[in-house]
Amino acid sequence: MNIKEMLKLADEIVFTQTGQHLDDLQAAILQGTLQRETYKEIAKNFDCSESRIREVGAELWQILSEELGEDVNKSNFCSTMGRLIFSNISKDVGAVGSFEKEVVAIGSFNICGETRHFPDIAKLVNQETSNSKPSQTPYQDLSEMPELGAFYNRNSELKTLKKWILEQRCHLITITGISGIGKTTLSVQLVHQIKDKFEYVLWCNLAPSPTFAEFQDQLIQFFSESETVDSSRHNRQTLSLIKYLQKYRCLVVLDDVQNLFSSGELAGKYQPGYEEYRLFFKQVEQLSHQSCLLLIGWEPAVALPKVSPKKTAIFSLQLNGLDRAATQEILIDYGLSEIEKYSALIPHYQGNPLWLKSVALQIQELGESVTDLLPDDTILLPEDLKEVLALQFNRLSPIEKQLLFLLAKESTPVNLAKLLENSPIEGLDLRNALQSLLRRGLIEKIDNFYRVYPVIRQYITQKPGFSQKPGF
Repeated sequence: MNIKEMLKLADEIVFTQTGQHLDDLQAAILQGTLQRETYKEIAKNFDCSESRIREVGAELWQILSEELGEDVNKSNFCSTMGRLIFSNISKDVGAVGSFEKEVVAIGSFNICGETRHFPDIAKLVNQETSNSKPSQTPYQDLSEMPELGAFYNRNSELKTLKKWILEQRCHLITITGISGIGKTTLSVQLVHQIKDKFEYVLWCNLAPSPTFAEFQDQLIQFFSESETVDSSRHNRQTLSLIKYLQKYRCLVVLDDVQNLFSSGELAGKYQPGYEEYRLFFKQVEQLSHQSCLLLIGWEPAVALPKVSPKKTAIFSLQLNGLDRAATQEILIDYGLSEIEKYSALIPHYQGNPLWLKSVALQIQELGESVTDLLPDDTILLPEDLKEVLALQFNRLSPIEKQLLFLLAKESTPVNLAKLLENSPIEGLDLRNALQSLLRRGLIEKIDNFYRVYPVIRQYITQKPGFSQKPGF
């Protein structure tokens, strides 16, 4: 499985698809890929811009994918070519030491070879791996990733994330939303579907609030230890974290990112001593590399935009509630089979899976007839749900709590003009607090009007010191 054979095979595939053989630049890109070089390294060796290398590389992967009928990309090109060559050899071995003329059908073309001496496969593989980076089996540490549970109709979001990561090759993605909305469940499903597209996959939970030095040491240890699995790498020096992301195609998932940020402040303000994470995320966003960092949390970092421009290496997805069909499915799964009896409850919980499960369990434990004794506009608030809401409420800054109390007193949505006119909060502070509450997913914006979600309002009205007087 040497590079020369792979390049010859790739040339025949490209010729079949385009009628033209590989040019010097295309051949350099494929050879560099087989030698596990980054686009930046290939560009330097060929004295060409990195953007041009990426452009031609993308065209090559498209040509190969169309002809072979499978996804071919920079991270799996070596394994794809090796598999095709060895399947060719193994099919047509005639006798020990020689084999008959081989014919392998791939897509719409055939590879025909002359009768030749059968190579020592084991020797050939050992020789090749001593000169290039292995890697057909990805290195994965998913020990901190939750189990894959029930997945309720997030197919649209899943498709979007896969497009961002696999097609647009974005560097950094943030998935935000209020607790219980399904961020981690969506991410687990995503990882299961795309993990084999990467050389390294790591899921890291930030609930212990590791310092950046601790976090960096953990990831570098993961990369460096797996490198030494191959004896040819024993003498290689440990690299910096960003260098590993440049050297390999990596997927790194960071869950519970909100633990990096301060309580009592506006959304996304780093705790003292944690600002190095901001610099690292900036590196991931701006430097050239082939990896993807996925951040999951209740709130985004200040430096990471909620709305991304069209041409960018960073994307942000704020999860909203599930649709009505999915919420009904949750209630049925949790024992409320006569769904028509609970149709009035559904709109109150904004399609939040955790909220719906909590309410369903309370109804089931008290007896399904409990809803017959309640008005249609009743919002049940079980204690376990109140505890979840308290965790997010306690993270708010004083000015956010003040604004949330004011909005909770309004029976209808309020626009910014009315807020600025009647609120005791100074204009600039009010705008910042409003933006922060939106980023946390605690309020909703509808046609430039703002309102508190019904469950949040119910929780706030039960807080000590809440006045029932109108806010404005």
